[in-house]
Amino acid sequence: MSFVAGVERHQVAVYLGALAAGAAAGWVAPSAGSWLEHAINPVLAVLLYVTFLQVPVAELGRSLRAGRFLAAALVVNFAVVPLVVAAMLAFLPADQAVLVGVLLVLLTPCVDYVIVFSGLAGGDNRSLLAATPLLLLAQMALLPVYLLLFAGVNVVEPGPFVEAFAVLIAIPLALAWITQRSSRVVDAMSTTMVPLMAAILFTVVASQLPKLSDLSLVARVVPFYVAFLVVMPFLGLAVARLFRLDVPESRAIVFTGATRNSLVVLPLALAMPGDVAALVVVTQTLVEVVGMVVYVRLVPRLVPTAG
Repeated sequence: MSFVAGVERHQVAVYLGALAAGAAAGWVAPSAGSWLEHAINPVLAVLLYVTFLQVPVAELGRSLRAGRFLAAALVVNFAVVPLVVAAMLAFLPADQAVLVGVLLVLLTPCVDYVIVFSGLAGGDNRSLLAATPLLLLAQMALLPVYLLLFAGVNVVEPGPFVEAFAVLIAIPLALAWITQRSSRVVDAMSTTMVPLMAAILFTVVASQLPKLSDLSLVARVVPFYVAFLVVMPFLGLAVARLFRLDVPESRAIVFTGATRNSLVVLPLALAMPGDVAALVVVTQTLVEVVGMVVYVRLVPRLVPTAG
């Protein structure tokens, strides 16, 4: 067995090792967190470029016409998730900064590494990629409404969302389309998927862990993030069945309903007075990256291949 095949076969163990190594690095060398944080988007952009190499333009065009999938993605993210968050409101800490941080991160669906994790679990990442612009526009339009409704505030600016779309979606996708005609490039880059995913997990954990200075606050919000990750696969699957989606599409819906846009909304939280909202968002990031490693193994069992 080649080294690449061995790494791919044991990818979950590799990811868990990356999480552990990132936690150790963040604990031992917290001062490195600031420059590691600047590496998150470049590494993520490369990872998404490799992912997009596997998406032929013709198939992406067909995915754009998949009306049932797009409708399911909108329903799970902008109808089901807000209902779940609303059910949590009575139990969330009364501190408004905590509340706004939780709302910021839970009400915005992920548009970047969800595509990668969904693909690793056999999800339809082509349809998920096609839905990305719609999910971004919808969250930009609806997040201010939800924040006013749930917390009476509005801290939303379009800048971080536009920047994320350009750096993490548009540019990597354009480069992938330019180079995907070269089978040599596609074959070479496809072997880097697992190492790149391990690199992003390490970078996120090592850069964000040192920010968790208030452990009492972290302990107050972690149960909500864990509960969200526990209930959303079943709600996502229910939506997928409602829209009669196939197995890969259903897995993708489970992932888009569960993963959140923490890396994009973090600048919004950092712009708020104090560090509380940002800390709340960072905590969700760390809980989610662990949860996604678990999802890669469990979602195929929750949504098994027919036959």
